[in-house]
Amino acid sequence: MGRVLDLGALAGAYAARLLAESGHDVIRMEPPGGDAVRRTGPFLGDASRLEDASGPGDASGLEHGAFHRFLNAGKRSFSLNLDSAAGWRVFLELVQTADAVVTSRRLPMDQVPPPRANLVWTDVEEAEDELCAYARSGLLSLTGHRDGRPMLMGGQIIYLATGIQAAVATAAALYVLQRTGQGQHVRVSMQDCLETFVEQAMVEYTFSGTRTERRGNRGTITAVSGALPCKDGHWVVSQINRPGRWEKFVEWVQDPELMADPSLASDDAQRENKDFIMDRVLAWSKQFTKSDIVEEGQRRRFPSSPVSTPLDLARDPQLMARGYLTEAEDPRFGRIPFPRGAVARVRDQEIGPAPALGQHDAEILAELGYSRADHRRLAETGAIGGDEGDWGTTEP
Repeated sequence: MGRVLDLGALAGAYAARLLAESGHDVIRMEPPGGDAVRRTGPFLGDASRLEDASGPGDASGLEHGAFHRFLNAGKRSFSLNLDSAAGWRVFLELVQTADAVVTSRRLPMDQVPPPRANLVWTDVEEAEDELCAYARSGLLSLTGHRDGRPMLMGGQIIYLATGIQAAVATAAALYVLQRTGQGQHVRVSMQDCLETFVEQAMVEYTFSGTRTERRGNRGTITAVSGALPCKDGHWVVSQINRPGRWEKFVEWVQDPELMADPSLASDDAQRENKDFIMDRVLAWSKQFTKSDIVEEGQRRRFPSSPVSTPLDLARDPQLMARGYLTEAEDPRFGRIPFPRGAVARVRDQEIGPAPALGQHDAEILAELGYSRADHRRLAETGAIGGDEGDWGTTEP
């Protein structure tokens, strides 16, 4: 496993989080006052007290951001001011010890000693405005209700989707580095990543002239599919039209109007009447809880799933049984369910809690050969955070 320097924003930070799950030593590079990821809400704990986490002295807010707690888990924090001459020199020394750098910020590359031939440098081009990037990619035209406004997907998902692509690209470059000793300069564009999600709609139009439309909670590719309300939320069903499947579907739903029209068994008829069919299925599904209807759908081999809320996922027995969610001891929040991550689970890699700002300054400086006195001088010039950390009892 190698050393990765993480200077990413949301997407880059998630890419580095996935690399930490893989077992790499990931160092989160932050300015002494903390970065934007730490200031991105929501905040865990007393929301009224943590509402304003913009000030450099607001240590509690900087440690309670939900994105920070997740994205920076498993990393070490190094609070370095890259805008200072001394801080920049320390950074260049650290680069010489790294196998990869993941960054979303523009760095003066002409001041970096020729990135070594055995260094992977990943630039993640993140959009400054989430909505504009989402709209430009074409995704905004596809999400939302047909008779309403286009809707943006929640959870800032576009950054995490881009982060996955950046992590895969960086991991591939690290594999090449391991095999050949040759590094690479990797560029990952958020705009390009988002546009890949519109490929199906583009292919459909190219080959058939069909324009993919917004359908809200109803599917587009499969005629009889969508998220439907039930007693305690919503569930999803997808009726794939194969020989004999429509008859089995109608047998399950037991709707007299669907049973009365055998012509609906054809794919063309289902597409022409998809709203009528889904209205009938919607009325039927309201009788059941989502667990009951999903379990029965799966028993009958129809693709179906509950629409899980974040609270559902935090209590999901499957995620716990598979090791994605674990019980972890957090220094600030005690024993909590923690998303260990899919990569960490597969690799059986333990992921520690997100570090406090500058928690590993002393440790990393010592690895570079600096003394406690050097740390103090760097702190006095503003090149690094002021906390001298744990140098032990014998270090001068």
